Amino acid sequence: MLSVEEATRRVAATIQPLPAEFLALPLAAGRILREDLHADRDFPPFNRVAMDGIAVRFETLAAGLTELPIERTQFAGQAPTPQLDPQAATEIMTGAMLPEGTDTVIRYEDLAFRTDETTGQRFATVQVLPPHAGHNVHRRAADRRQGDLLLPAGTYLGAAELAVAATIGATTVAVTRLPRVAVVSTGDELVSIADRPLPHQIRRSNALMLQAAAEQTGAITQAFHFNDDVAVLQQSLPALLTEFDAVILSGGVSKGKADFLPEVLRELGVKQIFHEVQQRPGKPFWFGQSAGGAVVFALPGNPVSTFVNFYRYARPWLLGVLQPTAAALPEAGPVPAVLSTDVSFRPKLTHFLLVRLEHASNGQLLAYPERAGGSGDLASLLASNAFLELPPEQELFAAGTVLPAWRFR
Repeated sequence: MLSVEEATRRVAATIQPLPAEFLALPLAAGRILREDLHADRDFPPFNRVAMDGIAVRFETLAAGLTELPIERTQFAGQAPTPQLDPQAATEIMTGAMLPEGTDTVIRYEDLAFRTDETTGQRFATVQVLPPHAGHNVHRRAADRRQGDLLLPAGTYLGAAELAVAATIGATTVAVTRLPRVAVVSTGDELVSIADRPLPHQIRRSNALMLQAAAEQTGAITQAFHFNDDVAVLQQSLPALLTEFDAVILSGGVSKGKADFLPEVLRELGVKQIFHEVQQRPGKPFWFGQSAGGAVVFALPGNPVSTFVNFYRYARPWLLGVLQPTAAALPEAGPVPAVLSTDVSFRPKLTHFLLVRLEHASNGQLLAYPERAGGSGDLASLLASNAFLELPPEQELFAAGTVLPAWRFR
């Protein structure tokens, strides 16, 4: 039986970046960039006015002239007109191009205005002198120069990244294609969620759970259900192995007389990478890869086993094939958490303990174990937001022990 560490390594060894596709920029939110994007011009592309006020020559103020006639008004988006009189001022708005003949901007708050009643000429009196030439001017290329790398391949395209791509005119971008995932529930006891189950039946909740978890990770999913029938499995699974990047199955992988999946998958040419992991819950976990590259996560059918195995193995795999930059997406790995109370676990297995994570006043992340009725207790997931990973080398875990916690919300 494989250790959790070795199972993790073998799953990670199958991670390959998905191919790129081109998308219109507005459709690329949340995707991973697959090309380098460079500045097509300087940032900012001109000497940009940073405050509403007046544009002047600093030398004029330094010479002692503090009352200046307003030569004209210029708004953002207007082509600039040179200021002809070095002893005058141009009333100017934020975002406008600094007019030739000026080098400094004084904000409205530092000015007083008057109008000559005879001529109608407006004057601005500078009440607070600027400290230096170039005050309140965002200089051309102060941020980036034309040709600078702005967004390297591998960047997660969030709101700021999309805005930068837009400002350089990237109307379409190459991004990683989303992983296509087939979610398969198996079992004769399962009925549609719309059906009223008989006493010996249950609704198909695992498939919906896996679909939601995979889609929250960034995958495109499609759900299927197959009964415990070897012929049906042999006929139905080959198409999924061809059309999808990953197939995630729930049920049919243990040692019962109706657990046909491991044998059928091997018959279909899926290479078994491992079967059974030294862990609880989720020990019967089967993992393999088809000749065409599709990976198969065949998870035990008990809902908590299915859930924990997805977040421990399948979710990191999905994030890996998306190829994000470090810390760009929600954590694929665990975070350290402090156990709030003593816990004992005797079997020589890695134990995934459902917990509620909360931040203490000192900033520590505390893990409070939640009551669970075993791997079939689906409702136990409601009070939890993570599971602790307890190593198999010890039986008693004292309060205060720091352990890895895998978040699922």
